[in-house]
Amino acid sequence: MLYYLSQLLTPFWGPFRMLQSHALLLAGGTFFAAILTWLLLPRLWGRLPQDHGKAILKDMDGMKSKGKPTGTGLVVSLVALPVIVLFAPLAFWDLMAVFALYLAMLFGYLDDRAAVPWGELKKGLLDLVVSVAIAFFIFRGHAEHTADGFKMIAWLPFVKGIWLIPGWTYVPLAAGILWFTMNATNCSDGVDGLAGTLTTITLAMLAFTLYVVVGYRPVAHYFLIPVYAEAARWAIVVMVVAGAFAGYLWYNAEPSKILMGDAGSRFLGILVATASMMTGNPFFVLFLSPVVLVNGGGGLGKLVLLRVAKRIGFQIGDDSVIRKVRFPLHDHCKKNLGWSNAQVLMRFVILQLAVMPILLLILFKVR
Repeated sequence: MLYYLSQLLTPFWGPFRMLQSHALLLAGGTFFAAILTWLLLPRLWGRLPQDHGKAILKDMDGMKSKGKPTGTGLVVSLVALPVIVLFAPLAFWDLMAVFALYLAMLFGYLDDRAAVPWGELKKGLLDLVVSVAIAFFIFRGHAEHTADGFKMIAWLPFVKGIWLIPGWTYVPLAAGILWFTMNATNCSDGVDGLAGTLTTITLAMLAFTLYVVVGYRPVAHYFLIPVYAEAARWAIVVMVVAGAFAGYLWYNAEPSKILMGDAGSRFLGILVATASMMTGNPFFVLFLSPVVLVNGGGGLGKLVLLRVAKRIGFQIGDDSVIRKVRFPLHDHCKKNLGWSNAQVLMRFVILQLAVMPILLLILFKVR
């Protein structure tokens, strides 16, 4: 909104043109969202549902969360929404994608509030609907018209050149990645500050990539990737949310006062995946968020592997590595390796900061 207002106000006072600077909008939106969240959360979290704890993790301090306000992701994301509208000049289909992000958050919050948690099938189907909707909105808003119809211009890992992907391929592929990333991030939420800190780091690197790499013509040409004009605007969205969740992490640091619940973890996960699609590489999130995807997504992979093995009659013994490694991986580190919550957080952050730049360098250079 500020971007478009500046176009109307600049003729009356020249300095209003500064509101057309994406860098200024990014910095201002991030700071404003962080301060607003930090100020409002203590005044609002008393109205949120209380966590029931995790009895299955009773010997691992799983019940320490009992009684804490949960579903804080609802408040944080809603605080971020007007800041996004104010600072990020998004087109119609991008706004529709943002609306779908909030739908995913709402489903998570309703699950947080439910006396009996929703079943896997119900949550999985709702997640799938949201993921397909976002994938369609991205394709509808950013596909290019060609002689063979509308196609998405994309670049792929380790393959030189530009690819034109039709909607019947792009939408299911993008929806699958969106669904996986949202659920992997949700599974990573189990240690104070873990999912929020790892995702905030991811969002910062994602914003840098959107603004400086794929959104800046000289750098994009150097890496032989297409330029995406809308990328800088999604960088603003990403950093506004990062700022809002930074304000949340002030209170979520161990020992936490509040928990973001499914409302926050699902919102963060699907936002990372959605904004990653704006880089033009559908698989970009796999290189951007390695620790979160292994930590939470490994459990999904293990579950599928065990069920497929059982169906085909193959028995995986209890003494196998697959059986012995617990997921989410942070549970394995706490139960099997004896790490404290603080050790899990710090070591996972170190791994994220070490592995992510290496993977992204390989992604951009090995083409």
